[in-house]
Amino acid sequence: MAGIRRRDFIAAVGSTTVAWPLAARAQQAERMRRIGVLPGQAATDSVSQARNAAFLQGLQALGWMIGRNVEIEYRWALGDADNSRRNAEDLVALAPDVILATGGVNMGPLLQVTRTVPIVFVQVTDPVGAGYVQSLARPGGNATGFIPLEFGTSGKWLELLKEIAPGIRRVAVLRDAALAMGMGQLGAIQSVSPSLGVELRPVGVADANEIERGITAFARDSHGALILTNSPAALRHREMIIGLAARHKLPAVYPYRFFATEGGLVSYGPDTIEPYRRAAGYVDRILKGEKPADLPVQAPTKYELVINLKTAKTLGIEVPSTLLARADEVIE
Repeated sequence: MAGIRRRDFIAAVGSTTVAWPLAARAQQAERMRRIGVLPGQAATDSVSQARNAAFLQGLQALGWMIGRNVEIEYRWALGDADNSRRNAEDLVALAPDVILATGGVNMGPLLQVTRTVPIVFVQVTDPVGAGYVQSLARPGGNATGFIPLEFGTSGKWLELLKEIAPGIRRVAVLRDAALAMGMGQLGAIQSVSPSLGVELRPVGVADANEIERGITAFARDSHGALILTNSPAALRHREMIIGLAARHKLPAVYPYRFFATEGGLVSYGPDTIEPYRRAAGYVDRILKGEKPADLPVQAPTKYELVINLKTAKTLGIEVPSTLLARADEVIE
C-alpha cells in the first residue's frame, strides 16, 4: 500500500510538472487586442494629451497593457472633415476590436464607414439627434459613449455673465453653425436672454479669420461680453479667443475648466478628462464581450465652476463674494 501511494504521488507530481509549462505558455500566448483611437485634436494639443493619458491609465487599471495584450492605433485629427474621413477609413481597414472616437467630427465619418465595429465616443453632445444612437438608454447600434453636456445647461453661461458683470447689455455667442450642437446651445441661451435683458449676436467660428472679424466688430460697441459654446473649433482656437477677449476687455464665459486655467475669466462645465478614464471601462466591457447596443450613453454627473481672479482684476471686474463661494476653483 505504501508503494502504491508513492507511485500515485510521483504520478501526481509528474502531471503537475507538465501542467505548469502549459499554463505558462497559455499566459504568454494571451490574445492581442487592437484599439483604434480617433482624438478630436492634434497630438501636440495639451488637452488631447491629458485625455489620452487618462484613457491609457483607465485601461491599465483594468489589466490592459500595451504590447502584452493590447495594441493601440492612433489617427490624430487636424480639424478637417476630409482628414477625419481618411482617418476613419484607415482605422476601420485595420479591423480593430473597438474604436474610441472624440466628437461628432469623427463619429459621422466613422459610421459612414462601419456599422459593425464597436465604437465608444466621447464629447458628442447630441448623439440621438445626429442619428448615432437610437436613444441614450438603449443605443441600439454599434456605438455608445459619453455626452459632454445637455443643451439646457447652456443658459447657465448667460446667467453667470450677468452675475459677474451686471452691466452687460450685449453678448456675442460664438458657435459653430454647421453643427447641430452649436444651434442647440444657442437656442438654450436665447431662451433665457429676454428675462436678463440681454441682446445676443451669433458669431461664427469656422476659421480664425471669422472669429477675429466677428469679435473685433462686436467689440466696437460698449457693454458687451462673450459666450463660447462647445465645439471642436472652440477648442482648436481657444488661445486666440481668450486673447481677443482680453484685448477688447470683454468679460467671457467658457464651457470647460482649461479655458479658465489658460486665462479665460470664468468657465462652467463638466470635467473633460474623466470621461476618457470612464471610456476605458466601456472599452474593457466590449473587449470582454458586451455590445455597445446594450451600454447606455452616459451624461456628466458634476459641473465645475472655475473663476480666474487674475483675469477679473485685469478686466476691472470685482467678482461677487456669493459667486466666489460657489466656485469649485478660484485661480489667484
